[in-house]
Amino acid sequence: MSNHKKPSAKTGGTTAKVVIGRARFAKISAVEGIVPSTAMKARVARFDRQGLSAAERRREIIDAHKKG
Repeated sequence: MSNHKKPSAKTGGTTAKVVIGRARFAKISAVEGIVPSTAMKARVARFDRQGLSAAERRREIIDAHKKG
């Protein structure tokens, strides 16, 4: 986990970047009542098989939800 801090434009202070893992994200989502769809689970499994980077995964998710 990286705790790089960068200046915050709003407060002049610093903000920490926090990266959570898949298991922690699933727990937080469950508390919020968010349940991944079958399509979402299949997409993540495909990303894992293809060994996509975080940037590639984001691009795929954005493309999947684009309208028009």
